[in-house]
Amino acid sequence: MQLTEKHREYWKRTVNVTIVLLAIWFVVTFVMAYFAMDLHSIVIAGFPVSFYMAAQGSLIIYVVLIWYYARKMGELDREYGVAEGED
Repeated sequence: MQLTEKHREYWKRTVNVTIVLLAIWFVVTFVMAYFAMDLHSIVIAGFPVSFYMAAQGSLIIYVVLIWYYARKMGELDREYGVAEGED
């Protein structure tokens, strides 16, 4: 099957969204964990900032990433006419 220019553009935009969101995920998961000991010295309400980032902050960021991905891919699907459930 030969891909049209529209298919290539759709795929390129899909890959770009995925790469950006994976980069954000990588930073939140690994880079922030790498600097956790440095953040340990900052205390808010009796708990170190690294605790908040591990227990709350990263989870909130993951949920926002999932929400954004679903929203953006829905927009792209509608724009390129490949959305599910639409005639």
